[in-house]
Amino acid sequence: MPLVTATEMLKKAKEGHYAVGQFNINNLEWTKSILQTAQELNSPVILGVSEGAGKYMTGFKTVADMVKAMIDEMGITVPVALHLDHGTYEGCYKCIKAGFSSIMFDGSHYPIEENIAKTTELVHAAHALGLSIEAEVGSIGGEEDGVVGAGECADPDECKMIADLGVDMLAAGIGNIHGKYPENWAGLSFDTLDAIQQKTGAMPLVLHGGTGIPEDMIKKAIDLGVSKINVNTECQLSFQEATRKYIEAGKDLEGKGFDPRKLLAPGAEAIKATVKEKMELFGSVNKA
Repeated sequence: MPLVTATEMLKKAKEGHYAVGQFNINNLEWTKSILQTAQELNSPVILGVSEGAGKYMTGFKTVADMVKAMIDEMGITVPVALHLDHGTYEGCYKCIKAGFSSIMFDGSHYPIEENIAKTTELVHAAHALGLSIEAEVGSIGGEEDGVVGAGECADPDECKMIADLGVDMLAAGIGNIHGKYPENWAGLSFDTLDAIQQKTGAMPLVLHGGTGIPEDMIKKAIDLGVSKINVNTECQLSFQEATRKYIEAGKDLEGKGFDPRKLLAPGAEAIKATVKEKMELFGSVNKA
């Protein structure tokens, strides 16, 4: 099945009161593990690529070609969107050219007028080629691949202004952060989320920083209109933990345990387990 946009899968998710997971990819193992799990669980999935990860994988065209080839070679039949995560203005155009099916323009650090102007232009560019586009209002706290935010809550009126530009999904800061959540984290602001949902109506809302948010908060966020949840750190943590155990147990020294296919296998299995857990929590299983 060729790449699809995120538009249709998120509309269905919003109407069905579940969420589609965006899982960030960093290499072949990451991509393969996520695609295998989505296929096994019959779940739609969004593969997220930050600009840093795109550069690490030698460029967005390499990523797009790899994902398309893997979908074909693995016989993947569930809907898969390839999405730029926290994209710059320039990065969005690079991904459009490279063959992504979806982009995110993060203009949250600009004054709202500039965010609106740039988002408007990119909506036209994306929709002219049949791509979906995500915009952001209010920053997501923490740091991810050089994108730093204080984690302030979004203004519901500004959210409406951006939603009205014709974007397909909206990321709004509601106290969520990238990376591990600190001990003194105040939790998600459901009052803010509720106010945004009331202003933006049928617009699928996006929750960034999905790692470490308690399950009850995730479920409440979905009830309040969140249709896309981003997971990155949790896959990285499970990958490193499984890899660490393999090496500390000395398995890399047994036989040909140093073969990268063997060395990376426990981490890849750990990613699959994490993705499965999230898809079950988000309610996207058997929704393909």
